Amino acid sequence: MKSPIIREVKSLNMACDRIGNLLLTKFACNGARDTSIHIPATIVFWLLKHLPVNQDPNLPQPPGLPRIDQYDWEDPSVVRAYTVNCKQFHDAIRMTFAMEQGPDLTVLLNRSNVELMRQMMNAYSKDLIDLEVQ
Repeated sequence: MKSPIIREVKSLNMACDRIGNLLLTKFACNGARDTSIHIPATIVFWLLKHLPVNQDPNLPQPPGLPRIDQYDWEDPSVVRAYTVNCKQFHDAIRMTFAMEQGPDLTVLLNRSNVELMRQMMNAYSKDLIDLEVQ
């Protein structure tokens, strides 16, 4: 079993595929290269139901968003998340993504990045297909 990759996120960006079944998520990390993964719509909708909503009106905005280019969509090293496991702390959330290939990815998001992720996923939720809806 490969050791998981662990990254502290300073900012992130997301883009939806044309079909509406996943988000390309790019994490700008402290002290490491940017890391990208594909998050399926089922995980996005689950996270939207479970991520906390910001209650702090003075929450600072994360620094500049990493840029997503066509290369990021075509990069064969960007793999798809299979599941996610979250643990909430007082000022952060740790997300461990089990990946379909390669080592798992664990990211630590501060409250600003959690809110940024929640807002982006909410905005893209209109473009994604929720297969769990009956």
